[in-house]
Amino acid sequence: MTLAHNFPMALDEANHRLFVATHEPPRLAVFETSSGHPVATLPCVQDADEVYYDSGRKRIYVPGGEGYISVFQQVDADHYQLLAKVPSTLGARTAGYFGKGRKGFDRFFLAVPARADHGAEMWIYTVQD
Repeated sequence: MTLAHNFPMALDEANHRLFVATHEPPRLAVFETSSGHPVATLPCVQDADEVYYDSGRKRIYVPGGEGYISVFQQVDADHYQLLAKVPSTLGARTAGYFGKGRKGFDRFFLAVPARADHGAEMWIYTVQD
């Protein structure tokens, strides 16, 4: 399979894994960083703009303009599975994830673009175990 138009990436330094979201076809590709060899390829949301790795939960978050956030579970360094497709909205693909905040909550921030009937919004998700 040929993967193209990659843009967002995240790194799992402890396990030497690089997570890359591709646009054509929409996939999460996992590579071993020392050799560059592919480890896994999984279908994910279209039009991804970000990839975040949560080392505590061993999860990968991929928001996309298709209208949901792909959430993957890292079973171990070589095995991954789709955990959830969290609903969002069309066009919302820019996000921020920073782990636990001052109040102890993990928050995932998603920028929702303006439309003719409403202004731009920031949606805030609480990450759950």
